[in-house]
Formats: sequence, structure tokens, C-alpha cells
Amino acid sequence: MAQPDWHPDTKAVHGHTAVSLAGIDPVNPPIYYSSTFRANSAAQFAEMASEERHPGFYTRYGNPTHEQVASVLASLEGTETAMVTASGMGAISTAVLSLVKAGDHVIAQTRHYMATAKLFDEMLPRFGVETSIVEQADLDAIEAAIKPNTRLIFVETPANPTLVLTDLAAVVEIARKHSKSEGDDKILTLADNTFAGPFNCRPADLGIDVVLHSATKSMGGHSDITAGAICTSRSLASVMWETSLTLGSVLSPMDAWLLLRGLRTLPLRMERINSNALELASWLEQQPEVTKVHYPMLQSHAQHDIARKQMKGGGPVVAVEVKGGYEQTSRFVAALRLDSQAVSLGGVETLAVHTAAMWTGSMNEEQMAAAGISPNFVRLSVGLENIDDLKRDFAQALAVTV
Repeated sequence: MAQPDWHPDTKAVHGHTAVSLAGIDPVNPPIYYSSTFRANSAAQFAEMASEERHPGFYTRYGNPTHEQVASVLASLEGTETAMVTASGMGAISTAVLSLVKAGDHVIAQTRHYMATAKLFDEMLPRFGVETSIVEQADLDAIEAAIKPNTRLIFVETPANPTLVLTDLAAVVEIARKHSKSEGDDKILTLADNTFAGPFNCRPADLGIDVVLHSATKSMGGHSDITAGAICTSRSLASVMWETSLTLGSVLSPMDAWLLLRGLRTLPLRMERINSNALELASWLEQQPEVTKVHYPMLQSHAQHDIARKQMKGGGPVVAVEVKGGYEQTSRFVAALRLDSQAVSLGGVETLAVHTAAMWTGSMNEEQMAAAGISPNFVRLSVGLENIDDLKRDFAQALAVTV
């Protein structure tokens, strides 16, 4: 089906039809649950084996269900193409390892998802890749970190879990200013867009070269899959596909189909989630048991102007600092009835995480303080429940902290 300039909600429902299914046209896309596919001749087998991302050769190379969901992802993010992986870290690792070599230099943020931080802090240096970790809100610091061998600038916005923003257009301008050419010397920009998602922010429209997702989160939307996404140009995707074959982060056809199902309702879910999250964040700011609320669409957010410039909505994540210390915060989270204590975000249900408790095994107190995580910090992922029910639940849970 030809795809004119549809709106995002239409693309989410019909974007998969851009991938032909050999003359058949089911309303609901099938699941191609096969690890391998037949060839009719040696010549066809050779052609299938040599073709990049062939959807009918071997599922590590490609799968028709992968191709359908990738078509929707690229359409929503506004990139030439997209790839899917078995997890968000599969997408991030594939993208980064495809684009760096020993002797290169990478700039990353002070605040990242834990596994992303370990990739930059621990893994890349083992292979001779130098990393500089800078404050993402300080554009002068980002520019000062540029070196002659800088290859990548990796950003995550809003950042996990503090919701600090990165000015994407400004980072792109810095990268272009210091790139020697559009070839191998170009400084590439990569953005983890998981917290915002394409409904709220499209980094490629601002010049970002590679947009990454943990599609486990809002894109899947039902807390029943793990998946990752890479949205980029065809030329960069070609390089990353070669790396993905080696790393083997293969999304199962079932999870690809479930992701395709989740994407169909992404715009509708995000409208409700954005509304719920902003109303809940505004209400929490007025509660005496709360000392601070972090949410990009609140006027009290230090980078609200950047949020309004590059985001349509704030997304599901709200961060709350509860009055008191670790024990009071633990009691608050334990008292929530509608809100499950569980990791992840972007599902239909509201989740709450006592961040200091969750990260205790991965970070010491000094590292958490440097990342802006205090003992009374709670990360919420707001879902689709009735907002009045959520407020009542939070009110009774906050009461136990007094």
C-alpha cells in the first residue's frame, strides 16, 4: 500500500502494509514463526544468502515479521529504515560497536541507563575506545570534550532516572561544527529516545543520526516482550546489520508481532499517559509529603523551555522526592496499591521504583549521589488508570510517610 504523508496514529495502524507479503493481504499481519526458509534452487539460495537483511533466508538475517515492524518504526521516527533487536541494550550495543574502533573517542552523558553506562565506562575502554563522560545539560562541556578522534556523541533524553534533558539540536550543531567531513571523519550523534518515544519527540527531525529504543517499554506497551529498535539511514543500517549478525541479538518472530500490535495503539496510549503523568505530577507538587517533582512538562522543571522546544509531551516517567529519608520512601512505595513495585516503564499499568533500592547492587552511595539519585528518590511510570484513582492511591501511600 502506498503511504502518503499520514499522521502518526495512521502510520501506527497501517505502516506494516509497506512490506509486501507475496500477493496476499491479511488485515492482521501473520507471525512468520520459522527460523529458516526454503530456496527452490542453488541460484536462489546464493541470492538469498548474499542479500542484506533478506526476510526469507534465516531469521538471524531477517524475517518478514521483522520487516513489517521495522517499516512502522522507521515511519514513526522519520528515518529511512529501521532494525529490530532482542532488547534495548541489543540495539545500543549493536549501534555503538558498529561505529567505533580502537583509537576512537566517544562522548557520553553523566546520566544513562545502568547498562548503557557500563558499556561506556567499562566495556569500550577494554577495546581501546576512549570515553568522556560529561554533564548533558552543559553544552559547553560537550563541546569542550571534542577531540580529533571523536567518533560518537551518545545522548539519552530525558535521562534515566532524573529526567535531565539534552538539547538535541544543539548537540547536532556541535557535532557538525567539529566534523572534518561527511565521511569516516564525521562525528555521529546517537540518541536513546526510549523515555520520550516518537510520539513525543523525533530526534531524527533535529538531525540525530541514529535513534535507539528499548521497544520493551512504551512501544510494546503491555509489559510482555523485550525488544530493541535502531532507526537510522540505510547506509548506517547496512553497517549495523553486519555487526548484528555477529552479536546475534535476534528478536523472536512472536515478540516482533507483539511489538507490531503494541505500536498500533502507541499514539492513543501516549495521549492518555501524557495527560495522566502531567496531571499527577502537578498534583504531587502540591502535596506536603513531597519535596520535589521532576517532569519535563512542569513549568518548575529547570529545562522546561527545552522540553517545549523538542517534545510534544512528557512521556510516562515522573520522578518524585519524598519528604524524609530512605525508610520513609520505602514505606511510601510499599503502601501503593495500584502501583506495582517493578522495573521497566511505558506499560498500561503504573509502576513505582524506589530508585536508591533498585540501584544499590550496581552503584555505591557516591556514584548515586553523582548521578543525582538521593535516598528519597522514586521513579514512577504512569499508566492508563483513571487519574482520580491514581491520586487517591498516592494520597493514602503518602500518608504513611508522616
